[in-house]
Amino acid sequence: MTVFFIGAGPGDPELITVRGQRLVRSCPVVLYAGSLVPAAVLEGNTAERVVNTAELDLDAIVALLEEAHRKGQDVARVHSGDPSLYGAIGEQIRRIRLLGIPYEIVPGVTATAACAAALGCELTLPNISQTLILTRYATKTAMPEGERLGDLARHRATMAIHLGVRHLARIVEELLPHYGADCPIAVVYRASWPDEERVIGTLADIVERVRQTDIERTALILVGEVLNAEGFADSSLYAKG
Repeated sequence: MTVFFIGAGPGDPELITVRGQRLVRSCPVVLYAGSLVPAAVLEGNTAERVVNTAELDLDAIVALLEEAHRKGQDVARVHSGDPSLYGAIGEQIRRIRLLGIPYEIVPGVTATAACAAALGCELTLPNISQTLILTRYATKTAMPEGERLGDLARHRATMAIHLGVRHLARIVEELLPHYGADCPIAVVYRASWPDEERVIGTLADIVERVRQTDIERTALILVGEVLNAEGFADSSLYAKG
């Protein structure tokens, strides 16, 4: 018996990996984060038990995993995006390790990758940014020393900011001294879902642009000069010679 922590991808059911889809369809127990994983991802499964864990606490989730372990049943534990990024799998893994329950992680397409695809851009460009910082905005959970947004912004690298759209005005205040008012920024709501929405602007106007929409959650913020690729140098990868 194995617990498979599966990345379902950003939303589009065709963006789950082949292995992830096979496990979702074949495992006798499926636990999924219903608030973020669309029902279409679960289509074709033959599971004896399918549980939406959106309303369950950690103890309840681990109890389900332990029950499946006793019965010798594989579990597809389905998370959105890639489970290694803000997936809260670490706390589940610590618990099942103590119980001697084996597990594997099946990676998935990240929300950041889906947003880049939606915007039609590359997140690393020669002489502009060769670094991508994935972070989140500190609210209830404080950021470790040296990882506050202003500290990271000093690098002027491409940045993907999770869980922050409700605090966009504060985020912009922290980014402005480092990126400048004319730096491109994009807010992508539910990338790859049917109701995907994109708001593109600069640090000077993005707050007002987003205020004119209904976007309040489930959105990723991308910031950096790579979002405006016009006029930048080509890479050497496909250069003649």
